[in-house]
Amino acid sequence: MPKAPSSSPASDAAALPASYEAGLQELEQLVAALESGQLPLDQLLVSYQRGAALLAFCRDKLQAVEDQIKVLDAGSLKTWSAQ
Repeated sequence: MPKAPSSSPASDAAALPASYEAGLQELEQLVAALESGQLPLDQLLVSYQRGAALLAFCRDKLQAVEDQIKVLDAGSLKTWSAQ
């Protein structure tokens, strides 16, 4: 019976970075690797999927901060929770 790999591309894509800055840095590195044209086809797909996950993560973080700023700009401090 073949052994299951300890880490699959799907599980790697699911592991989100600890912060917006870490996610952005990883996304920038992925874009550079994709633009280099040196990745094999299967790695291109994995990198593209990871990039899409990182982009969604970064957008969500930015939206959460924007929502919090809108609450603070309204002149009253309201209960706010990140989603």
